[in-house]
Amino acid sequence: MHIQRLLTATLIAAVPLVHAAAPVYVTMDQSVETLIDKAAVQAVWKENLTDAVTPRLHKLYPTGKWGFLSQVEGGFTESKICVVTARVALVPTRTMGGLRFKPEKMSTTFDALPGATREQCLALAKGKLAESVKSVIGAMAEAK
Repeated sequence: MHIQRLLTATLIAAVPLVHAAAPVYVTMDQSVETLIDKAAVQAVWKENLTDAVTPRLHKLYPTGKWGFLSQVEGGFTESKICVVTARVALVPTRTMGGLRFKPEKMSTTFDALPGATREQCLALAKGKLAESVKSVIGAMAEAK
């Protein structure tokens, strides 16, 4: 009877481990606020680092050792052309916290949209960031 209670208690204690949340990567962003705000950047990361994708990546690049840097830059030229560059890099974390710029994987995307409205330029910035994120995640999945 004692063994049965011990086994039951062990199984009950293990249930939360089965349903544990997916690992979470540290993300840092240095984007131009006029092109993309922090909420839009976080939405792109959330959309691409899903619970289905992250555990596979975590096996190759553990969340405690790796993180992501992102940066979106650009704006309008004098001739009203929206120019956007988005960069994403997988970088190692420092032992004292934070990230250090020594990219393992990196992607840069860019585009220009003549005669764009502000809203079209913001959408272009978000799209280019998503493209860079997908490129780095795809490269991570193919690695090793």
